[in-house]
Amino acid sequence: MLKQCLLVLIAAGLISIAAPFAAAQDSPSNDQQSPPAHDNGRWHHGPPDPAERTKELTKQLKLTSDQQTKVQDVLQSEHSQMESLRQDTSSSQQDRHAKMMEIHKSSDAQIRALLDSNQQKKWDEMQSKREQWMQNRHSGAPGGADQQGPPPQ
Repeated sequence: MLKQCLLVLIAAGLISIAAPFAAAQDSPSNDQQSPPAHDNGRWHHGPPDPAERTKELTKQLKLTSDQQTKVQDVLQSEHSQMESLRQDTSSSQQDRHAKMMEIHKSSDAQIRALLDSNQQKKWDEMQSKREQWMQNRHSGAPGGADQQGPPPQ
């Protein structure tokens, strides 16, 4: 009888010690739960801030101060339009997504038009990498391509 009680106590102790470890293994880590978005060298959630995106593009494309102002205006307009669409529940999700893609494409074209020929070349490379990343992400490419963040823009 004493042996049986001792075994039950030992088993209960082992279970209470092992339970937190088992629970930790079952819960996914934060980086696996949601898609990343780029912000100043780190990844965050939600739409990119126009000012931060302008800073990033300034570094990558060496924008002049005049270009920076115009690019930020385009990005701010895009951001506002996207927010309005996100709040619009009258349209189907598919329609909203198509409209968002149109807005993004229009903004990209406006930004490209503000750039000189060298900057346009770099912009086109950045867009190509972004499109390739999106295709890999949506096709579920092997090797965990969808676990990585998009190339910086």
